[in-house]
Amino acid sequence: MSLTEILPGRLGFGTAPLGNMFRAIPEDEALATVEAAWDQGIRLYDTAPFYGAGLAEERLGQVLAGKPRGSYVLSTKVGRVVLDEHETAARELGEKGGLFEHGNPNRMVHEWTADAAERSVEDSLKRLGTDRLDIVWVHDIAQDFHGDLWLQKFEEARTGAFRVLSRLRDEGVIRAWGLGVNKTEPIELTLALDEPRPDGFLLAGRYTLLDHEHALERLLPMAQEQGVDMVVGGPYSSGILAGGTHFEYQQAPPEIVERVGKLKALTDRHGVSIKAAALQFSLAHPVSAAVIPGATRPSRIAEDVAALNETVPAAFWTELRTAGLVSPAAPLPHGA
Repeated sequence: MSLTEILPGRLGFGTAPLGNMFRAIPEDEALATVEAAWDQGIRLYDTAPFYGAGLAEERLGQVLAGKPRGSYVLSTKVGRVVLDEHETAARELGEKGGLFEHGNPNRMVHEWTADAAERSVEDSLKRLGTDRLDIVWVHDIAQDFHGDLWLQKFEEARTGAFRVLSRLRDEGVIRAWGLGVNKTEPIELTLALDEPRPDGFLLAGRYTLLDHEHALERLLPMAQEQGVDMVVGGPYSSGILAGGTHFEYQQAPPEIVERVGKLKALTDRHGVSIKAAALQFSLAHPVSAAVIPGATRPSRIAEDVAALNETVPAAFWTELRTAGLVSPAAPLPHGA
């Protein structure tokens, strides 16, 4: 099934920050942010056990418990099983060490086998307080977490989680499945398989104003040819495109700060918000079905909705291209 048949709109809400990413977010602030998303008409919610060792799922579930289940679309992920026991050592998270140090203290097992996928789905249903999931992504089988071992993890998922999720989709338990990763290569490898066949993919951080050339080379042409849709995660590149200081989950290096400065000068000259430029760029590719920025403050949600609906003049996109700030191959709004 095409993701566009499932998704309720082009703007969703990514809940990674609700797992206390970077900082300890007060409970009332986290819940108010989800309520703000609902009040702003957002009906697509993406989460994962990894986000704070279940914390984001728990917080999201508290709010959605009071909403009609048929009125929103919910996606979560498999790849981490959250245990009852607490972690006593530093978490091994590849390049993302310390990302959720303020989350729940529970130990997580990183596993993509069939049994782990089934248990992960069951546990997510409990934490979310719901009876069904719409989309399930296979999470983080990529180089950023596993280095040279990523192909081994991919094979574990191919023979385990992929097949479980294909069966659950065929049985009508879930509506769609795919990969949720920060790198293009695992998705390319999956699209090259005869089976199992994913319905779409969640690509985080790799189709943004700051990082899109690699995805345009091979992945997006493959996806377009096969009619496979993309949900764009991390459209603000970890916050640097929304007034923050993080890029790729760490402090932005000088060359990125300089590039953002050039983008900001261009948006200022055309009277455009940089958030609008970022969101609308990520949605301009034919494969893009939705974008799911994260937030930890209620006011940010209204900013995202406004950015999606903001009128950005064609002259801005034309100058963005001529200034060399986007790839010549990147589709732009207004056909610029």
